[in-house]
Parts: sequence; C-alpha cells; structure tokens
Amino acid sequence: MRSQWECLLQNLGEWQGSFTRLSPTGEVLSDVPTVVSFVGLNSNQTMRQTVQRFTNPPEEQVLEYSSLGRGILLFENGAFSQGSIQFGPFSEFGAELGLIWGDRRLRLVQLYDKQSELSQLTLIRERLAGTDAAERLPLQLTDLLGSWQGEALTLDRDWSEPQSYSTQLRLWQSGETTLNQELSLPGGQTIASQATIRNHQLLFEQGSQTLQVLMLPDGASSTCPLKIQPGKPFFLEAGWLLQPDLRQRIIRSYSDRGEWTTLTLVTEQKVA
Repeated sequence: MRSQWECLLQNLGEWQGSFTRLSPTGEVLSDVPTVVSFVGLNSNQTMRQTVQRFTNPPEEQVLEYSSLGRGILLFENGAFSQGSIQFGPFSEFGAELGLIWGDRRLRLVQLYDKQSELSQLTLIRERLAGTDAAERLPLQLTDLLGSWQGEALTLDRDWSEPQSYSTQLRLWQSGETTLNQELSLPGGQTIASQATIRNHQLLFEQGSQTLQVLMLPDGASSTCPLKIQPGKPFFLEAGWLLQPDLRQRIIRSYSDRGEWTTLTLVTEQKVA
C-alpha cells in the first residue's frame, strides 16, 4: 500500500487545461486556460507545484511543500480530495475533488457561501503535456441510465486501512421528467429515490436537503446539496464517464456534526 505522499506523486508532470467557472446551476461564467505542474525535488521528498493562469495579465502561483495537510486524502492512483474539514453555519465552505485516468485529470471545486448555499463550481479539465488525450463529450442522461456494478474503496481521515466493498446502482427513467434511482448498500440495504429532470440538472428533493446532480462537459458530473442543513449528514461528489460503460465517482462525506469523515472512490461498469 502506497503512502499518502507516494499517492501524491502519481500527479507528477505538467497538466495543460482550463479552469471553467460555473454558476450553481451549471452555466459557464468564464473559462481560463491553465498549466499546472508538479515537480519532485530532493529525490521526490519535496513537491513544487506551479499554477499558471493565462488571464490578462497572466497569473502564476508557486508552492513548495514536503508534507500534506489535514484536509487532503489520496488514493493509490492519484485521485484525491482536499478542502474544509469542518462545516459550520455562517462560514464559507468547500472542497476540491480530483480524478485521474491515464493522461487525463478531471477536478471539480464546489463552494458554499456564508448562508450555506452552493455559490460556485469550477470544472478543471487537464491532460499531460505532450499527449493527445481527447476530451469526452458532455454527459447526457442516457449515459447514466442502466445498471452499474463496481467496487468502492473508502479511506478514513485517520489514514487507517482502506475498506473495500461492492456497489450496485440502477437508474431508469419514467416519463419525461422523472428519474428513478436504486442504490444497494453493503448488508443488503437498498435506498430508492427519485429526481426531477430539468435539462442537464437532476434534483432529488425527497430528503431533508435538496440534492443536485449537474451533467457537465467532458463526461463530468457534480453532485452536492443546493443548501447544507446544519445537523444533517451530507456528501460532495464528482463523477467522470471514462468510457460508455465505465465511470468513476469520488465522494467526500460529512457527519451530522459537520465533520469530514471519509473519502470514497467508486469504479463502476455498466452491465445492463
């Protein structure tokens, strides 16, 4: 099992792409070309991270570090999440979720304002310099429909041994505006829910918090509450359709006390 630092090293290289700022409902507000590079120093004991934004005038930020903060966890393939470790009302809150596959990276930042309402999303699509890895088509509802089976790997914040378990997810449409979801959990528990379909937006409104799924460019999806309710558990999720029958999701979970508890990576295949 790789150490957390060794997991970070899976991101070494120069990543070319763009930072696309989105409204809470997915409308594009701005798109800025970027280059993010990770260079290992001192036999990879130190990381130099450079972020270049090609605005007018251009901006550059350089960070060097040799340890990781409390707000980040990484998986062995380099997928990660970093962000707030505690949610509280009347304070800004947010997290970044990052997936990596071959010569591509996809990152999503979900930010909340002091009223605990989703205020901004940033979608970051990147490829390694010198490669011709193509961007995927925008995610469509039909891409998600069907039965998915996969494996989930969950990390606790204390870096204890990861937990692995099987996943089953079934999605089907009934009528023009209703999506049905059935999620099978370990131990035989099944959770059924329904969403209202609004173009590229899915709204799950049955629970105490309205959960929004946005279907985004490059096969990406964003799942999170529109407004976080104090005293209720919640999660932030980014998804990526890698192939028509292969998808990954990374999920950052918080307890009813607002504490960040786990990070889960799901790799699932469409079987029907």
